[in-house]
Amino acid sequence: MASFELEGHSSSLAVLLFRDVTNCKDLRQLVVSGRVNPEFAFINAAGVLGLLPLQLAAHKALTNNSRGRLVTKTLHAELVYNLSGSKHIGESFKRFGVGDDTRHLLVARFDAAPEDLAYVRGLVRGAEVPLEQLADLADGGAAAKFFKIGDHELAVGSAEEAVACRIAVRDCL
Repeated sequence: MASFELEGHSSSLAVLLFRDVTNCKDLRQLVVSGRVNPEFAFINAAGVLGLLPLQLAAHKALTNNSRGRLVTKTLHAELVYNLSGSKHIGESFKRFGVGDDTRHLLVARFDAAPEDLAYVRGLVRGAEVPLEQLADLADGGAAAKFFKIGDHELAVGSAEEAVACRIAVRDCL
């Protein structure tokens, strides 16, 4: 588990990484029905190339929330939505949210209490692993295709940096 203070906000983000999760279909149904209480962001770890895009998406979610401009219904859904370079909400959740066939899962909560984390650890059936393993679980090829990352970009920076740029500028396009 890792916890991050988010620059410019009085909130923190707690993040857990689970490998080989066997109950993603059940988790997706709980999320869709709104029966996860307290609320968490359940993220397909295969689509997240590193912590920088996750932190950037969290910052954008908090900023939108403070301005009263959430695109989605909840702050944690906004985090999942902001991981995408797309303005299409459904497409964002399809690619970055928990799906029936998701194998590796990032679980995030703003301002998490220890009992919140204990609750979600009891909910997810998979092995909790250190966040340092996130890069090993990510599908770089799929991310490069989805974000349309070209070789010319990879010559001057990493795929994670290219994704972070797309997240940052999405609202400007």
